[in-house]
Amino acid sequence: MTASFPYPFESDTYRSSVNVEPARTRHETAAGRWGDDIVDVGADYAAVVAERADILRRDPRRHAALPHMRDATWDALRVVVTELARSRPDVVTVHIDGSTWTLRNDLLDTTHTWIDRDDASLPDNPLVFAAKQIQEDVVLLDRRDGRLFADAGVVTFAADWSMNFDLGMPFLDIHRPVPRLLPDGIAARAQSLLLSLDVGQWMRRTNWSTGVDHRLDMSAEARGEWKPLREELWEASAEDVGRRLCLRVEVQHLTRIAPSGAVLFLIRTHMITLNELASVPGWAERFVNVVRELPDDIADYKGLSALRPAIERWWSFAS
Repeated sequence: MTASFPYPFESDTYRSSVNVEPARTRHETAAGRWGDDIVDVGADYAAVVAERADILRRDPRRHAALPHMRDATWDALRVVVTELARSRPDVVTVHIDGSTWTLRNDLLDTTHTWIDRDDASLPDNPLVFAAKQIQEDVVLLDRRDGRLFADAGVVTFAADWSMNFDLGMPFLDIHRPVPRLLPDGIAARAQSLLLSLDVGQWMRRTNWSTGVDHRLDMSAEARGEWKPLREELWEASAEDVGRRLCLRVEVQHLTRIAPSGAVLFLIRTHMITLNELASVPGWAERFVNVVRELPDDIADYKGLSALRPAIERWWSFAS
């Protein structure tokens, strides 16, 4: 897991930015490399896909879509399964015969055949079916009147937000709680970039936060489950902090899909513990320096203000 971890820090300071680059750009790190593929298939693929299916079964609200997004969900399905097969052609194949699609996924030991645009030919909504094939969360942004709106998505591994709550919300409003994004013009620049994407042009960015116990589901819906676990770390021993507190990094891919013109947004979440960070030269020290230097408003937003003493306690122990 460490060898393919998308370590996000290039310096000892961090500020929010658009930080977009072309996709499929390989990054070499002190531990290995990452970034070759759009859809990333990890060693934990089967477990993560099973966890998503279980969350959707228990809480169907994690899938939300406005009625006018039906065509876009079908566009997204075609793109997602094609990229999955491109990432792992040894175990995933897509065969297209006119309007008939067949997906063979040896990772899940499944074969599905469906008719394009025929809802009855799929076992799930097209977007749900697509999300159950990959580790990424999936969001679709509609383009109207020169703005973007979050009008559909399957999001089971959100970092303290809710697709159901954000459904239909303008892109800029979704990012209003993030410190400095609106007043510094970062969110507006990001929206302009997304609106200018060509069909099939993939871009990529990373975002980071912290998690606990390798827990993927840190959504607003599950806050009552994960928030007490984080609070336990405020007074935990250095050993427990190192074992349980995780650096959580999202690799976000974006493209425009046709013919709907919607923007497809894929979010793949990676986590490693502080102890695992410390196994790679320079990673833990830089992370600690970033946390120390963060302005208070950004630290508060990322939930790090209360965790700073615990991180310092662990670093004194680990170094």
